[in-house]
Amino acid sequence: MRRLRTPQTLQAAKKPSHVDLTNNLPEPTVLSKSLASALPDSVIFPHNIVAFKQSMNSYWAQQECEVVPACVVRPSDVQQLCTAVTILKHEYDERGKQAGKENTEGLFAVRSGGHSPVSGAASIKGGVVIDLGLFCEVTPSEDGSIVAIGAGAKWMDVSKALDEKGLAVIGGRNSAVGVGGLVLGGKFSPLDSVLGPPQILRQHLHRFLCSRSDTKAQIGGLSFFSPRFGLVCSNILSYELVLASGSVVTASASTNPDLWRALKGGSNNFGIVTRFTARSFPSTKIWSGFLYMPASQATKVLAAFHRFVNRAVSDDPSTTYDNNAAGPIACFSYIQKLGIQAIAVNLVYTKLPESEKKWPACWRNSSFGSLWRLWSTCKVRTLTSATDEMNSLNPPGRRQVFATTTIKNDPATLAAVHNAYRDAIASMRRVNVKDLVWTLVLQPLLPDWVCKGDTNPLGLNDSSAEPLVIVSFTVNWAERQHDEFVKTTTRHVVEQIDAFAAANKTDHRYRYLNYCAEWQRPFEGYGLENWRFLQGVSRKYDPEGLFQRGCMGGFKLDVGKSEA
Repeated sequence: MRRLRTPQTLQAAKKPSHVDLTNNLPEPTVLSKSLASALPDSVIFPHNIVAFKQSMNSYWAQQECEVVPACVVRPSDVQQLCTAVTILKHEYDERGKQAGKENTEGLFAVRSGGHSPVSGAASIKGGVVIDLGLFCEVTPSEDGSIVAIGAGAKWMDVSKALDEKGLAVIGGRNSAVGVGGLVLGGKFSPLDSVLGPPQILRQHLHRFLCSRSDTKAQIGGLSFFSPRFGLVCSNILSYELVLASGSVVTASASTNPDLWRALKGGSNNFGIVTRFTARSFPSTKIWSGFLYMPASQATKVLAAFHRFVNRAVSDDPSTTYDNNAAGPIACFSYIQKLGIQAIAVNLVYTKLPESEKKWPACWRNSSFGSLWRLWSTCKVRTLTSATDEMNSLNPPGRRQVFATTTIKNDPATLAAVHNAYRDAIASMRRVNVKDLVWTLVLQPLLPDWVCKGDTNPLGLNDSSAEPLVIVSFTVNWAERQHDEFVKTTTRHVVEQIDAFAAANKTDHRYRYLNYCAEWQRPFEGYGLENWRFLQGVSRKYDPEGLFQRGCMGGFKLDVGKSEA
């Protein structure tokens, strides 16, 4: 399977979170002029300094801000998007006649929330960015059973609209993440102890413990509600999308069912989705927050994590897994600026506790309830508040890298994962990566979750009944000069973990797509049958390969290669 297809980035911006538009602005291309002629009110050129700069700086990761396109197209409705796709397809066909389809360079990229850490995932140097930001509707049905959600909405838009109506959907855990990228991909109170750190240290930790579980919840998508209802993608009833032909179609269980299934984890390989119709359900406030602990608690945290996740397969009725409990998400961070390591554990309970002042019984009776901590933010709050807490800890404007793997919930392998994370810190210290936050995140993926909701091509239904653990590294830093070092170090650590797990037969093929680094191959982890299914759907609905070769960003299916 081909690696993530992205263009090269431009020169780094002078200041974090701000793209320099004073030099080397791309000239309008024939393609961008054609789009502006057809859609005069929807195309933004670099010489429109204020609007263009605002668009570029809306990306989360600094690397994406530095990839400057020839123009940004912001369609206001589906018809305008159809027009844009038709023009792009015509250009793609013309270039294909000259260079051959296999050699056609990327023309455009699609942006929903712009929350990927990969340079070129939702932008393209000198090309066209299709910005779905105006597709932001959140419309519940009268009976509250379904919600129509625009592909350009962010999860904060969804939770705010639904909190007011006492509803929720199986959606993202970070309020700033875009709906489109998450769904098609599949993803922190007062001090509890007088012995807590001085206030200044607490403030620094709260600020710099920021690269933990970004919980955009990846392709296919984990949600706070996954233990009850399954993955995000398994709870989408229908999709509205624009195909390469420029036509608008609906994909559901009864209409284009093959496309409907393929969209549940197939990324941007079939068209541009404009609207999702999701299952919704009554929901009040939830209990959630983080426990902050010193690094000396690492062994106890790993043991508590293993025991709690293993409740899913326990025969002991006193340790039955409670499907209102989401997590735990265990985050281990090294903060270069402070020269310290620390731990944060996210706990969530999606049913309102009997007493707002007490922990829910399943967490209170777990090993996490007795762990010594510096402080806790756990409390009853709205879903919007819970997702805002996730977002506040990893703000935009920094350089970012993700990488991931999957293991079985085995104590020795969990310890090896943590050792690999810890051993890498020495090299980080030697290089002195400016403002580095190096974070290991562990979160469970239980067999019961993947069986709920509609079927998908992720290949997890074929797994054993053994609980899995999604291992991810989320790293951020300040300066471009350290990009390659951070990427290389992260890759080495992931490969070290994979080697240990394979040797101990605790590895697993699945890779959570939205946490994958550009060098990883997530579709291979779906299994050959599912990979070929996705390729077949791509050939059927996009026979000329516009979204395989003309659309940059996203992991591509390598249509035709799995049969080799």
